[in-house]
Amino acid sequence: MTVDQREMVQQALAKVPAVTLGFWIIKILATTLGETAGDAVTMSWFGETTAHPLFSSGHWGYLYGTILLCIPLVLLIFAQIKARRFQPLLYWATIIASTMAGTTLADFCDRFIGDGTAASYLLGTIILLSCVLSTLFLWRKTLGTVSVESVSEPKAEWFYWITITFSQTLGTALGDWLADTSISGHQIGFVGGALVFGAALLIVALLYFRTPLSRAGLFWAAFILTRPLGATVGDLLDKPLAKGGLDFSRPLASIALLAAIGICLLIFPQRAAQAGEAH
Repeated sequence: MTVDQREMVQQALAKVPAVTLGFWIIKILATTLGETAGDAVTMSWFGETTAHPLFSSGHWGYLYGTILLCIPLVLLIFAQIKARRFQPLLYWATIIASTMAGTTLADFCDRFIGDGTAASYLLGTIILLSCVLSTLFLWRKTLGTVSVESVSEPKAEWFYWITITFSQTLGTALGDWLADTSISGHQIGFVGGALVFGAALLIVALLYFRTPLSRAGLFWAAFILTRPLGATVGDLLDKPLAKGGLDFSRPLASIALLAAIGICLLIFPQRAAQAGEAH
């Protein structure tokens, strides 16, 4: 293969992974890790909910955690955009960074709006959903498509990662809101929330295989739904028993999830998506 041929092949490849079953499994694990690791930083280490934290910062723990986690996120996004081809480890490291920062940012916004009440979760969800939809609208208006197969040049990559960061933040607020919602006097809780979002993902999958609806639209619907699913599962793992969680150690749960992601990366082949037509 000549140099020109190699360049043509490279231009036909997106800098994000092909959307496969393995992609969705790793994505759900990554969003769950983002919840437990984000909570470890803000709640355990910065003292938001821990009696004896490593760094005592009181109610500002969510803000300090967000600032701390946004630094590697920005650096990884720049590295991802600068990379000449799809690199699985770099891509998933950026996803994990975005979901950790999204967790702490959503928690900070919810506390800032209404001290973590159900109303603040709902308002935060509405604001963040508006941000996601606005970014997708601008992306499509600017480049003509929001398909992941088009993410092969910097402008599309910026839209892609901004959308992802908003969606990761939205997921935490949405998951917290649903888990805190009551129906007929019974709180849905973390298990109920996970079941609701899991069912919603199955519906999106059925629409993908049984209808001619936009592939790009269904992808982003599923992508957004995986985040609150991961958030509720993460909360189930690390929240206290009194709040409906299993009270697992946040750092240990995060390490276990990171190991599971590593195993999945070895099991499921990682290849770049083929740059294709807008749809």
